[in-house]
Amino acid sequence: MRAFPIALACALLAACGSPDTGPSTGTPAPRFEAVGIDGSVRRFPEDFAGTPVILDFWADWCRYCAGGMARIDAVHREHAARGLAVVAVNVGQDRDTAAAFIDRLGVGYSAVLDPDSKIARRYGVNGLPITYFIDRDGIVGGKIIGEADRKSLMFQLNRILPPAP
Repeated sequence: MRAFPIALACALLAACGSPDTGPSTGTPAPRFEAVGIDGSVRRFPEDFAGTPVILDFWADWCRYCAGGMARIDAVHREHAARGLAVVAVNVGQDRDTAAAFIDRLGVGYSAVLDPDSKIARRYGVNGLPITYFIDRDGIVGGKIIGEADRKSLMFQLNRILPPAP
């Protein structure tokens, strides 16, 4: 009988959460076109065909984005030889703001701009950060909601990376 109040509280808390409206694991990643901080036009997933991709949504005001982005950068550097790419999607900010943040962090991956949050809406982004893992066929392999720690990153990466040689 003591377990009933705990189970009821858990069920109520789960019901109060916001619905997960992003693409589901096993479905094709939504396509988009965006301008990079460097001014280039990027088409996703076409420009990354055959490449596993970490797709990370962020903004400079997000208190948890910098730490996650630094960990993503470290993992990217470790696994770049296996073809891993990272696309950081800046949500709702201008080029100067996004570029200053990327420069300050010193990450070595590309960033694109989503000034009107259209891409974020297609991916069901309700808060930042959120990170999607897309396999080399353009299929969603998983995601992390919130700040990405190394253990979570490695778990999701193992779902999308080709086997090590």
